[in-house]
Amino acid sequence: MLQNYLPILIFMIVGVLVGVLPMVAGRLFAPHHPDSDKLSAYECGFSAFENSRMKFDVRYYLVAILFIIFDLEIAFLFPWAVALSRIGRAGFLAMMVFLGILVIGFIYEWVKGALEWE
Repeated sequence: MLQNYLPILIFMIVGVLVGVLPMVAGRLFAPHHPDSDKLSAYECGFSAFENSRMKFDVRYYLVAILFIIFDLEIAFLFPWAVALSRIGRAGFLAMMVFLGILVIGFIYEWVKGALEWE
């Protein structure tokens, strides 16, 4: 009975190796020369070790929310594309309505200037 679990064990071992080996190889073989530019704050635009009550631009959150919205669109598109032959015309039209609403929202955000970063 334990032989039935051998493929699962092999899969888990290969999965761990695929995740760990590139990190170990990078640590061993990649040059490691940290400087002030590499250690500086990025993505959010402010240092992580300052006052937690400081004010910062809310546009960062707006861009993050827009990214999540349009990223979730892809999460709905992939299974739809795989099952398109089975769901027929009704499924196709439902997805076109969904995409139309997303396009209208994207155009609205574009016109309002939410995608502009000064």
